Amino acid sequence: MARARGVTIRDVARRAGVSIAAVSMALNGTGTLSEATRVRVRAVADEMEYQADALARGLRRSSVGAIGLVIRSLDLLGDYAPEGVDIFARFIGTTSSQAMARGLSVMLVPDLTRRPTPPLALGLDGYIIDLPHVGDPVVSLLERRGIPYVTLGRDPDRPEFTDWASEDGPAATRRALDHFVSRGARSIALVRGAGRNSWNLDAEIAYRGWCDEHRMEPYVDEAEESAGQAGGRAAAERLLLARAGRMPDAVLCFTGRHAAGMLAGLADAGLRVPADVMLAAASDSEHTRHSRPAISAFELSTEATSAALLDLLQARIAGGPSLGPVLTSAKFHPRGSTRPG
Repeated sequence: MARARGVTIRDVARRAGVSIAAVSMALNGTGTLSEATRVRVRAVADEMEYQADALARGLRRSSVGAIGLVIRSLDLLGDYAPEGVDIFARFIGTTSSQAMARGLSVMLVPDLTRRPTPPLALGLDGYIIDLPHVGDPVVSLLERRGIPYVTLGRDPDRPEFTDWASEDGPAATRRALDHFVSRGARSIALVRGAGRNSWNLDAEIAYRGWCDEHRMEPYVDEAEESAGQAGGRAAAERLLLARAGRMPDAVLCFTGRHAAGMLAGLADAGLRVPADVMLAAASDSEHTRHSRPAISAFELSTEATSAALLDLLQARIAGGPSLGPVLTSAKFHPRGSTRPG
């Protein structure tokens, strides 16, 4: 992938209709420019994605042995240390240690479109983007800049893009549903996250397809990831209302926090897990492990997925053919929230 030339201070000055010195003063907060001129010049610089740091501009022309990691789920969550959620820390740690073993450094970068951009962010060799969402501006920025990137999870907007790796979410969804049926379930609800990424979108597609095959009426609820356990409680209340008090035999939640909230919401309604309703989560967490009863959940394969993403990114940086997509397998942990077979 060829690198873009990059926007210069001269380009910004020309677009804003001011001198190069005026651009420098506006961006550095110096000189005697009017506030209106400063605001206008800064707006033009942001619109043109001007990277003022000379070192970063130079780094774009050569390899620096460093890659970036953007966790879009946390960007959208607005919380980089959500309570009880350890999957992101595991993924970051595993990816960083595997990258170092390959002689690469890793830079954690928040939303690249947020200003100000970290000075060296656009000078890195490439990026791993965790779960891009529909219309993701970070992906669009990297495309415009010609910076190599791969994604954890497919890009919903680019079906032709194959440089991605992920746990096989649809297969895991079907496995959980089959597990419920093997424990006697005849009706199953899905509570997915509201984020428009492949993790949520593909789960619903797999669930609805499975329901069609098994002639089971589907029920899908969306809970905001940022709502945490409260989102799971609210989903339990909506489920009770929608089903006129007749709960399904089982509920599959796509986050551990939603599953823990669902467990609490069912208890508030006087329902027992698993005697009245079985419960499972698509992602293991402290919430699922420490709930009472403990909640059946999938342990995501961070080691295999991280290794695949690094393989894909190194091939993309080197200009080689795509090696993806790569699907890995999550490990299911049956626990007390689903009845013994």
